[in-house]
Amino acid sequence: MANQNESRFERGARALSEIDGEGGRKVVDSLADIAPDFARYIIEFPFGDIYSRPGLDLRSREIATIAALTALGNAAPQLKVHIQAGLNVGLSQDEITEVIMQMAVYAGFPAALDGLFAAKDVFQQKHTVAA
Repeated sequence: MANQNESRFERGARALSEIDGEGGRKVVDSLADIAPDFARYIIEFPFGDIYSRPGLDLRSREIATIAALTALGNAAPQLKVHIQAGLNVGLSQDEITEVIMQMAVYAGFPAALDGLFAAKDVFQQKHTVAA
């Protein structure tokens, strides 16, 4: 996935587009007027450095991210972006639902419930847009 001729920013922008699509771009764009440096950090570090590493495919990375954000229990906007990213990289709705349900064991029922409601919103938006 990594191209040695790309800068961290170029590599990150490519990965962000591939993984998060429009949702990721909206997050970065929403920071332009308040924290443009932070927006750049989001592109360079998570996407340019971490997501672009060998060792895990994008599906596995999104499973881990969805699980972590669900377990946090206080990151619904970011969880929704990554649920959509999971769909973008080939996870099914059933797989995403199972990942979130698994978090009930480790993060508790409230965190899993919140995660499931976030997933429901994303899945409904997907069907509304497709219709």
